[in-house]
Amino acid sequence: MGAALAIYKDYDPNDVLLPYQKNWMADDSILKLAEKSRRTGLTWAEAADQVLAASSSKAAGGTNCYYVGSNKEMAVEFIDACSMWAKSFNKAASAIEEEIFEDEDKDILTFTIRFASGFKIQALSSRPSNMRGRQGNVCIDEAAFHDALDELLKAALALTMWGSKIRIISTHNGVENLFNELIEDSRSGKKDYSVHRITLDDACEMGLYKRICQIQKIQWTQEGEDEWKAGLRKNTASTEDAEEEYDCVPKQGGGTYISRALRESRMHDVPVLRYSGTAEFNLWPEHLRQAEMLAWCEVNLKPLLDQLNPNLRHVLGEDFGRSGDLTVLTPMTISQQLRRVVPFMVELHNVPFKQQEQVLFYICDRLPRFSAAKLDARGNGQYLAEQAKYRYGVNVVEEVMLSQSWYLDNMPKFKAAFEDDTILIPRDADVADDIGALQVIKGVPKLPDGKTDAAKSRHGDAAISLVMAHAASFDLASPIEWTAAPSKTERDNPDNDYSSLMQKGGGW
Repeated sequence: MGAALAIYKDYDPNDVLLPYQKNWMADDSILKLAEKSRRTGLTWAEAADQVLAASSSKAAGGTNCYYVGSNKEMAVEFIDACSMWAKSFNKAASAIEEEIFEDEDKDILTFTIRFASGFKIQALSSRPSNMRGRQGNVCIDEAAFHDALDELLKAALALTMWGSKIRIISTHNGVENLFNELIEDSRSGKKDYSVHRITLDDACEMGLYKRICQIQKIQWTQEGEDEWKAGLRKNTASTEDAEEEYDCVPKQGGGTYISRALRESRMHDVPVLRYSGTAEFNLWPEHLRQAEMLAWCEVNLKPLLDQLNPNLRHVLGEDFGRSGDLTVLTPMTISQQLRRVVPFMVELHNVPFKQQEQVLFYICDRLPRFSAAKLDARGNGQYLAEQAKYRYGVNVVEEVMLSQSWYLDNMPKFKAAFEDDTILIPRDADVADDIGALQVIKGVPKLPDGKTDAAKSRHGDAAISLVMAHAASFDLASPIEWTAAPSKTERDNPDNDYSSLMQKGGGW
């Protein structure tokens, strides 16, 4: 992965590159890939990046660059773009050369630009054997449409042994395509690619249609942009095609995110404790509600908390609700083998804010080696998350505002835990159904809007609480070991060892 970098978001009509193009170039990761909408100009930005790399001296990090498209027309278009960038950057470069590469069974035409630095940019065919004996950065464009992406990638990755970098760019081509698998594995942490996602809406938000209007010398309007996007989607063969072409949603990507068989295989027999506040209870004076809730905690939670291993780290996740949705609290133990084990869960329905806070603090105060918590901070949940932050510290508690980017970062890791057998959750029908409600919606694994159960009483609450806890287990605060310095009275007391330490030069 590359170092931390600035994220560009705002469109500037005076800039040559759009923000997402600049973000792509600024990411210097050894391995990076982009899932993108059609015709967003990312390959054009990659051409600029390759010119900068090939025209630099070896001391400045210069290197050969290789472009692998899925057809000859893409190779010609890319090399033409490189030639344009070389002239714009005022880099000394040769004219485009056509070369014949002798492969095992046929001669292949390649296109090359050479620079005064001694390095070159060369557009190759997609035959994996073309990578043999070469050294330099590699860009595989429209990777999802290559016939032998696995072999091509294997050949390209060998170049990274000597410091070369791999860039993979593509529109989607089906959910079971290797390109989509690379993205899923990267988001889950199984692979080390830096992932960029550029939908048509993302690109337009950062100025794509404004740039088109600027080039075509027409007036930009929001109505015109909306009509343009609608026209692109309307003219595709189907809704699924439109989503794949413009929204980064691979076909057949919908449905249940984590199968029932996989969910149930990761369950064990631990309780889900449920408490519902009645209309009478909610009208009691505060001290009576507090006493009632404390008694419930002592009877139901204390025995379970006392059984937790004091030597293992514990975290907590929470999804907030008041009267419509549930508040679900999920403690999680990180075992010695790094398995994430849920010892119990708590569901609170129609419980006042102060008593929710009481239950949360009762659990967290007693979790051995309590190291991290992620709490839902949307709406009224911000109160509870904020109080927990004050009590346990900003390094322990994170107030989470759920968003598409948060789901993209954390859901694949959550799913991978089920696939890799590194998580155990309660054996409970509602918990299983809540996780089953997770779907891939426009390329993002998340809950759909509205209630997710037949009784219209749940909204996948347990699933979000579990994802929060799982995410918290990778964001652990480290305790600081310390020993209090003795007071002056203790140091001056002749009956203890402090004075002798001072005489020996130990000092304080």
